[in-house]
Amino acid sequence: MRAENKTLWGGILLAAVLWFWMFSPWTKDIVGNFWLCMGVAGAILAAWALVFRRDFTADIKFSLGEVLLGGGLAAAFWGVFWVGDKLSQLMFSFARGQVDMIYTMKDGSNPVAVALLLLFLVGPAEELFWRGFVENKLIGKMGQWKGFIVATLIYALVHIWSGNFMLVMAALVIGALWGFIYMKWPRHLGAIIISHALWDVAAFVLFPF
Repeated sequence: MRAENKTLWGGILLAAVLWFWMFSPWTKDIVGNFWLCMGVAGAILAAWALVFRRDFTADIKFSLGEVLLGGGLAAAFWGVFWVGDKLSQLMFSFARGQVDMIYTMKDGSNPVAVALLLLFLVGPAEELFWRGFVENKLIGKMGQWKGFIVATLIYALVHIWSGNFMLVMAALVIGALWGFIYMKWPRHLGAIIISHALWDVAAFVLFPF
């Protein structure tokens, strides 16, 4: 196996192990503070991406235009989820309970600390790894659409350890939205990073569903 393939699939395996550690019912009693674990996992994956893909500077810019675009995407995607939340409650009797279960992860945590962690570490780290590294490599190997689809499915499937259908579907939808933007406009990774960070803070702290 070529070294590039090893770093790609090795990173995906590492992410699967980290998500198992954070979300599985078998490890929930040893995880401790979920958000601290999420921060550690994000830092590990961001480091992996930065070590094994060294040309990020071509994709990442934080100009005023990128900041405005990122903020607009975050607001639009929050709106998509607001509509999705209402529709899912009409379609699935279990939806409300599973969504509420997602929010129990931040019980007892300082909301300011959670917001700062999401804004400056978790959101940016996930985009560096999932779109900037995994999707970038898969598109290079498989072509645009196939690489985008495979990356999106992997991003959703690593959440399966939670056993929470709504969380997996949320990851699938939001992963597809960010992934599509990256597939079409990879040089806007800076805006996607900003979008992810702001969306996380809005969805988990400021305006939860």
